[in-house]
Order: sequence, then C-alpha cells, then structure tokens
Amino acid sequence: MVDHVLEQSAARPAHKAGSELNIRSITAAVIVAVLMGASYPYMVLKLGFGPNVSVVSAFLGFIILNLIGRSTYDRWQNNIVQTAGTSAAQTAFMCGVLAAFDMLRDSKVVHFTFEPTPIQTFVWLSCASLLGVLLAVPLRKHFVIDQNLPYPDGIAAGETLIVLDPPRHLGKDDAGWIHAQRAAKVLLWALAASAAVMLLTSNGQIFGFIPEGWNTGALVVGAAGASFLPATMGVGMGFSLLSLGSGLLVSFRVNLSMFVGGLIGWILIPYILVTKGIIVDHPTKTQVLYWLMWPGVAMIISSGLTSLLLRWRMLVDTFKSLHKVELSRDEFPLSWVMGGSLVLIVALCAMQYIALGIPVWMTLICVVLAMVLMLVGLRALGETNWGPIGQLSNVMQGIFALIAPGNPLINAMANATTGTVAVTSEGLMQDYRAGAMVGSTPRAMTYAQLIAAPIGAAALALVYPLLVKTYGIVGEHAQLSAPGSRRIAGFVELLTGGAGQIDPTALYAAGVAAVLGVIFAVVEENKKIGPKTPSPMGLALGLLLPFSAVSVIFVGSVGGLIWQRRSPKSAADFMVPLASGLIAGEALMAVFLSALVPALTAAGVHLPIGGKG
Repeated sequence: MVDHVLEQSAARPAHKAGSELNIRSITAAVIVAVLMGASYPYMVLKLGFGPNVSVVSAFLGFIILNLIGRSTYDRWQNNIVQTAGTSAAQTAFMCGVLAAFDMLRDSKVVHFTFEPTPIQTFVWLSCASLLGVLLAVPLRKHFVIDQNLPYPDGIAAGETLIVLDPPRHLGKDDAGWIHAQRAAKVLLWALAASAAVMLLTSNGQIFGFIPEGWNTGALVVGAAGASFLPATMGVGMGFSLLSLGSGLLVSFRVNLSMFVGGLIGWILIPYILVTKGIIVDHPTKTQVLYWLMWPGVAMIISSGLTSLLLRWRMLVDTFKSLHKVELSRDEFPLSWVMGGSLVLIVALCAMQYIALGIPVWMTLICVVLAMVLMLVGLRALGETNWGPIGQLSNVMQGIFALIAPGNPLINAMANATTGTVAVTSEGLMQDYRAGAMVGSTPRAMTYAQLIAAPIGAAALALVYPLLVKTYGIVGEHAQLSAPGSRRIAGFVELLTGGAGQIDPTALYAAGVAAVLGVIFAVVEENKKIGPKTPSPMGLALGLLLPFSAVSVIFVGSVGGLIWQRRSPKSAADFMVPLASGLIAGEALMAVFLSALVPALTAAGVHLPIGGKG
C-alpha cells in the first residue's frame, strides 16, 4: 500500500525544495500549533489517550491557509501546518505527567511535594521535546525510507493533504474541490456544535435547567445491609460530543471492550466490594476508583509488554538494520542534530539538578534509555500503528526503583524524562511518512517541528493549571479522569511506597488482571480469533474512565458502525472530519472557559462549572 501511494504521489506536481516554508505557511503553522497545544491536554486528560491530530491539523491548515490566500494554497504548505500541529500536540501530551504529580501530592501512600511552576514546566518540556525532535531526524531515513514502514496514521494524513489539494486546472466546480470544501464545512459545523454543547453544559447540566444526564437515579444496589448508588459511581451518560467523536475514530472492538470494562468496574465491582465488606457501605467514587486503578494498570502494562515481546523479531531487526545514516542536502544537517542534542542534554541535566536535585548521571541514563525506547517504539508504531512508549516508560520506573529505591520524585521523573523524549518522535515519524507521500522537504518539516514544540510546551504550561482549577484532577467531583496519569502515579506508589500499604484484594485483582492481559495479548496476535476477543487496553480503560464518558464513546462507536454499513462512501468521506470537529470543539471551548472563569469570578459572575472537589 505504501509503495502504491508513493507512486501515486510522485505523479503529482512537483515543487521547489524548501519553498513550502514561507511567511504564510509559518503563520498558519503557529496558529494551528497554538490551537492544538492548548486543546490537546483536555483531550488526553478526559479521554485517557491522545487521538492523532494530524488529520485535524490538516483540515485546520486547509481552512486557515485558504483564508490567508486561496490562490497560493498547496499541499506542501499545509503539510508544514499539520506537522506543526502534531509537534505541538505531542509536546502537550505530557500533561499526563503533570496530572500524575497532582495525584502523587494527594497520595496517602508516598510523600510527594514537587509542584513545577509554569516556567519550570515550559523549560523542562521544551528541552525534552526538542531533544526528541532532533533525535528523530536521522531515524526518518531509516524507518520511512530504508525500511519503508507504513505508519498508518501518517498515510491517513498524507491522503488528506492530497484530497484537500486537487488539480488546479479543473477549477472551483471540480468534484475534488467541492468534496474538500464540504469536508472542511463538516469539520467547522461539528466544531461549532461541540463547542456550543460544552458552553451550555457542565457536570452533566445545562445551566442547571436540565438535570444530570441519564443515570440510574435513586436505584440502590446491594445486599445484606450493604449497598451503593450506581449514580454515585457516575453510571449514566454525559453530554460530551468529544466522547462521541472519539467513539467514531476508535474501532468498535475496542469501544465494546471499554463498555464491558465500564459495566464491570462501576457496577459489578462496587457490588462485590460492598457486599463482601471490602469497602464500607455507600462507597465514594474515589474509593472505588483507587481500588480499580490496580487491576486496570496491571492489565495495561502486562498486555502492552506481552505484545512487545511477541514481536521480538521485529526488535532484533531494528537493531541489526540500524546502520550509519547518510543524509541528503534536503535533510536537516546531522551536525546540527548532534550539536543541538548536546546543548539540550546539558540544559536538561542542569535543569533537573538545579530544580529537583536529580544527579546529572541519572538524567544521562534517562536520555540513553529514551533513545532505546524511541528505536523500539518507532518500529512497533510503524508496523502496527500501536506505540508502546507508555508501557515501556513504566519499565524505566522499575529500573530507577532499583537505582534510587524509595524515592518517588526520581521514580516519577524517570517516566517523565524518558517518556517525553521518546513519545515526541511518534507523531513526528507519522508526519515524515505523510511528507514522503506528498514530496515535502524533510528539512522544512524539521524546522516546523522545532518551531512548534516550544509552542506546545508554553501552551501546556499555561493551560494545565487553568484546566485543573476549573475541572479538577483529584477529588470526588473531578471531571478529568486521566487514567494514564493514574498508571504513572500508581506505579510510583507501588515501587516506592511498598505493596503493604495497598488493599490486598486490589493486589489480588491486579494479579488476575495481569494474567488476563497476557492471555488477551497473546490471543490478539491470532488473525482469526484475535478480532473477536476483548481488547485488554479497552477493558482497562473501561475500569479507569468515568462510565458516563465510556457510555457516550460506545454510542458514538455504534453510530459510526451503522453509518459505515448503510452509507460506506459518505462515512469514508465525512466521518473523520466530523469526529475531528467534535473532539476539537469541546477541547477548545474547555480551554476558553477555563481561562474565562477566573476573570468572571473576580467580577462576581459564577458559571456552573468546576470540579476540583
């Protein structure tokens, strides 16, 4: 498929190398980078995963570039824009680390006090993400050109760029232009609708006039004098169009697994906990979530590592075939890569030593391990469209639990540093695949990535505190579940606080979940029965995400499945832009409201939002 697409792309009009990087494309790239960097943290913290935003960025680039000047629009400039959007989003993805810090400060198992300032967040994240960008430069030739790995999301972005740039000589009445304009309008209408719903709703209410979204009301579940309210567990359905849009993008198998996991986690498990006396009568959502965290985290890690080990030949091939890279003049210079990487490593070591007291040699170990993670993760992502960086970062925590036993700060930073450097490369390699399809200049794309990464870091440093203050990360009424962050924090607690401080039944459940994760991961490799078995990642997310979000995601998935079967062509043309708009609209409005609320509160105006609890 990759060869076919590349051949098809080669037949398209050529352009002068580097010409796509101009004032117009850079302006649009900065705008999209700000939008993606600001909105992505809310997506990640609410959904529990980071949807690929390359296609969203491409549609936004199409709109903005045409507003600036339609006569000079082309796919190469738009590729610069979508590359910048992806780079900023990948940097802002590390909001999960900041959320883990919040959870650890609230922990009763370990003593954790580190709370980075916005300036510290920006400097640290800029150094780590820029280092990831530079280290990915020589790997582009290896994985995208020499190994010719597909990177499916990159292909989707490349195809979107081509669809949005049909042949010019056919004019505005050409079917290609009409389709591109319709797709862009679908995205804009979906974005507006999602933003409007987010504006009108909060905590499942519409300015207090509509009661909390569908739920089990006063239904009491239990026996023998012990009971719980499913409504207290959040069992019901919210109003989030962002969740609906994510259901359109994620496979039905994963969504069904999430829904089953939600039923188990928020109805069956609480029933068992209260009837067996493990948790007192009428438990809180926070109590149940902390118990569920252990089996959920265990299943995610065990299934992820098993999937990686089952592909051991792929890993061996990666290290065997990695040879000395020779870059063309259109590539970002290797000497700049080496020089820039050295400067950033020194800055990262200095920052972590001065601000956190982490020895320089430990930071250097993190950088080395991050490069190993990058090699492994990029190979797995290229072949399977699955990036194992999150699970492998937990392995780094295990290593540092031996290096610095009982130190939660160093353990958390081991995950943060290795994960940030490595995960930055994932989205960028997808962009390089899209660039190879349309014939973009690699050097120009690298410049776009380097420009956008600090923008994503700045956006996260400014937006994250507002999101936490407005919607909450910890507490009974927190609206942002951040299951990936709970995995990091839970692993820190287990490795540095000791298993003795955790409920034994939760640890037993974690052991069972770990075994099931291994079994499901092995079965997934069978092409015949794998698609018919539960997704371990989906089941685990169902345990960790609020049921009101999981139910909406499942409805979106069912709707998408019906749409694809009844009208395959319209689904293929418009499902992705529709889902992209639904996701981006709520996220952008959430950021806008989180910035607006403090000003309104100071003026004596109170909106019915918030959830810090």
